Amino acid sequence: MSENPREYPTRPWVGIGVVLLRGEEVLLIRRGRPPRMGEWSLPGGGQRLGETAEACARRELLEETGVEAGPLELVAVVDAITPGEAGRGPRFHYTIIDFAGRWLAGQARAGGDVSEVAWAPLDALAPFRLWPEALRVIALARQRVPQEAGRPGAAG
Repeated sequence: MSENPREYPTRPWVGIGVVLLRGEEVLLIRRGRPPRMGEWSLPGGGQRLGETAEACARRELLEETGVEAGPLELVAVVDAITPGEAGRGPRFHYTIIDFAGRWLAGQARAGGDVSEVAWAPLDALAPFRLWPEALRVIALARQRVPQEAGRPGAAG
């Protein structure tokens, strides 16, 4: 039996992700710990008992990147299921609730379990080798989150 309660779980684990847009960029993080160590992803993490999904999104965003978002909107729910050994069920099962919004304040810096952050150009995401579902959610966020309207310093 695994010592990691998230491995071969008895129920899905709830994760929260954030698509944070700033001008024509999206904020990405590089995972600093397993699982998926070294991979680029959207900021986010596990929801705590008694914590609302939106509060988790804001907490994780601040902890991992040092930035804050304006209004957040639910854009997608994604199931990340990793098959396990025969007869044991899924090795991992996360239900990820993705929010999207625009950057409000703060200078992006790596924190928590993150080794690096980047404001990635929306038209040049290929070098980051994102999970296809992350790309799909970013595209949804671009459609759903209103453009910035002449806000001073919005792109800086």
